[in-house]
Amino acid sequence: MTFLDYAVLLGFALVILGVALASIRLIKGPTLADRIVALDMMTVQLVAFAGLSALQSRNAAFLDVAVVLALVGFLATVCLARYLERRNAINREDRE
Repeated sequence: MTFLDYAVLLGFALVILGVALASIRLIKGPTLADRIVALDMMTVQLVAFAGLSALQSRNAAFLDVAVVLALVGFLATVCLARYLERRNAINREDRE
């Protein structure tokens, strides 16, 4: 095994650890904003996983998967942030 193989395996372990920690934050919350950030973090970790898979398998198709995941994750985060912003604006109007 080469140094790159060990580095990729360490990267996989750290990505799995990151997904596990983000899933804990996703479950515990306590706010909706925390859950949105946790989902975004999990998306970034999945993009990293796809990149590491491309390195390990020496197959560039995983890079396409990483790009698509990054785009979908970005759009989902923007949509959830807009939802949260509108929800907070409605709650502020109700209080007044």
